Amino acid sequence: MSFMRFIILALAAIIAATPAAAEKSYAKISTTKGDIIVELDAAKAPKTVANFLQYATDGHYDRTLIHRVVAGVLFQGGGYSRIFSERPTRQPIPYEGENGLKNRRGTIAMARQDKPETATSQWFINLRDNESFDHRVTDLGPIYGYAVFGRVVEGMDVADAIGAVATGPGGIFPDEVPIEEILINRIDPAAWTGE
Repeated sequence: MSFMRFIILALAAIIAATPAAAEKSYAKISTTKGDIIVELDAAKAPKTVANFLQYATDGHYDRTLIHRVVAGVLFQGGGYSRIFSERPTRQPIPYEGENGLKNRRGTIAMARQDKPETATSQWFINLRDNESFDHRVTDLGPIYGYAVFGRVVEGMDVADAIGAVATGPGGIFPDEVPIEEILINRIDPAAWTGE
């Protein structure tokens, strides 16, 4: 076997053994306002992407509400049924907000409580650049942000339409609830060939 052929075969073997996580993956968020396709960044947020996809394939997101809209800033979903009962969740996931991905317009990030390692199933889509949501370190220590794990690649018009609806009180929330019910029909892993 020639040296060049050996090198080509060795490179082919390395490429074949590359983990699937390095490949791009996508999910389709089907809502009553239309579909949104997100590209998921498993290379920079592997635990967050795995968590999101597990909830999706388990059917956790099926028929849940977009329960929060901050006009022109973000919309949030993934946790509440049509009657505002909170869906059961698994244990919180590790914080991946220090992954270098920024809360820019069109990114999807995990919602959480005050502490960084409290994200479970809820997520939000940024409708503008939200630098104050980014992880950063100051001379006083870290300021924990919200872990971005992907970006919208199709359907930003749908996201903007959701972000423009009228809001008010609803269910257990005093405000920021869409007056018109907006449901997540389901979320599925998806193939996407656009761009």
